Amino acid sequence: MSLAELKEKRAEEKRFKEHTTHIKLSWQDVVFNIFNYLFFGLFTLSCIFPFYYIFINTISAGDLVVKGAITFLPKNITLQNYIAMGNVNDLWNSFAVTIIRTVVGTALMVFASGLAGYLMTKQEMWHRKFWYRFLVVTMYFNAGLIPAYLNLSMLGLTNTFWVYIIPGIVSPYNIILVKTYVESIPHEIEESAFMDGAGYWTIFQKIIWPLSKPILATITIFGAVGHWNSFQDSLIYNANSPELYTLQHRLYVYLNSSSNLGALMNGGSAGDSVAVAGMLNTKVIQYTISMVTIIPILLVYPFMQKYFEKGIMLGAVKG
Repeated sequence: MSLAELKEKRAEEKRFKEHTTHIKLSWQDVVFNIFNYLFFGLFTLSCIFPFYYIFINTISAGDLVVKGAITFLPKNITLQNYIAMGNVNDLWNSFAVTIIRTVVGTALMVFASGLAGYLMTKQEMWHRKFWYRFLVVTMYFNAGLIPAYLNLSMLGLTNTFWVYIIPGIVSPYNIILVKTYVESIPHEIEESAFMDGAGYWTIFQKIIWPLSKPILATITIFGAVGHWNSFQDSLIYNANSPELYTLQHRLYVYLNSSSNLGALMNGGSAGDSVAVAGMLNTKVIQYTISMVTIIPILLVYPFMQKYFEKGIMLGAVKG
């Protein structure tokens, strides 16, 4: 396309945009828009309010939380609940295990998904159709919990940190997403690199990987949230190794023994009677622990949102 044709195309797009922005809406469209904004506004608030409610209860005085006096605004703001969490040593150990698991597990999963997804687009791959169909079949059938446990046990992965990492490296769904996205990249780019003497690994590293940032960011979020919120594998495979409990598993243990946790959070020392009473309250403890586990993963989304939206749309264009 010549420069003049490109300028004409952009001018036409600008005229079309100006035309669509000045279209007069009918009263039916206005009513629909109002209802649409109202519905989704209320829906958004209904999703946000539970997190907000838990948060204001964790920064309010414990005695007011006990009385149910906290509804929309915090009262007698204090950070004592969060400071007291520092006295629970095994919580920080579980926090470290979960962070390391999330970072390492997500990184290996994204790399494996990117490489396998790229290879699945190559027509010259040995028995490509068979391996791709075999990959898809694993999404619908599995051996079940007991065979999976026996398999991991025989491999020596139970009661080890690697039981969190190795089984999740290959993700069929993420591989399919990457494959679909890579197929949307113009094939001429890869052909040009081949003509310049580049091999598959060079093309993947220098071209495919940078151009696939949106879909890679999307599966990064999927993987990070999955690892961070994981609970069942810690409960089943590492039940005999408390030092390897994930944060969600530790949360489960705390919520089942929150009365005993109150003493731990206070370090076994006698303090202000009101503060101690607040710490011993089951509800305050549950709210505080819930926020500690929620906040870190929520901080990931603002940095990944633009890639996430683009990756979801482009990765779903064709199958």
